[in-house]
Amino acid sequence: MSLAVAAVAAFALAVVSAVAGFGGGVVLLPVFTALFGLRVAVPVLTLAQLVSNGSRVGFNARHIDWRLVRNFALGAVPTALGFGLLFATAPAAGLQRVLGVFLLVVVVLRHVHRRQLRRPSPRSFVAVGAASGAGSALLGSVGPLTAPFFLAYGLVKDAYIGTEAAGAVVMHAAKLAAYGTGDLVSARVATLGAVLAPATMLGAWTGKRLVHRMDERVFTVLVEVGLVVSGVFLVLGA
Repeated sequence: MSLAVAAVAAFALAVVSAVAGFGGGVVLLPVFTALFGLRVAVPVLTLAQLVSNGSRVGFNARHIDWRLVRNFALGAVPTALGFGLLFATAPAAGLQRVLGVFLLVVVVLRHVHRRQLRRPSPRSFVAVGAASGAGSALLGSVGPLTAPFFLAYGLVKDAYIGTEAAGAVVMHAAKLAAYGTGDLVSARVATLGAVLAPATMLGAWTGKRLVHRMDERVFTVLVEVGLVVSGVFLVLGA
């Protein structure tokens, strides 16, 4: 029964992530934690995200901005490795709330000061990657953290989803290396990840078909609604 619930949740994660480009992992983490415990949930979630993001990369490969992926990876890999090794003892509750407040503030600023927001430079994605790598290693998923920057850069739909996913693949691979070094990638974790892989791939394919039916403005609204929901979720510490 636990595997069935996890598979359905993983499918939903992949659909949400494929349509909005982020957010499924934030919602899925408490589900996995309730089913398996935190120390198993975070590495299993990382495996599920690796498959989900890898599928999205394959579905959107032609539209990926590889320069942004490279810069994101330059920041994400070292912090994902370092903070992944600290995961076993790091207090995460405070960081969750900080991230939640950050997401809510970003959405407000996108509307209150829309004309004053500047398009981020490609180099700034090194810092975005570094923050994402640290937060994701400690919390399992901070995909919404990157969304405002990729959107502000001007990426939408296939380009946005594929580019964000490619950066996430590199980051999650680094996290898994760190978790493996810290003896968190057990046989149980690997088995759960393998069992959930088909559900995440099917969800990514389903989401890919849905995204092409959306108006661009509807897509952007969906992303911002997801940011608000994720922000509130993190602030409340759910």
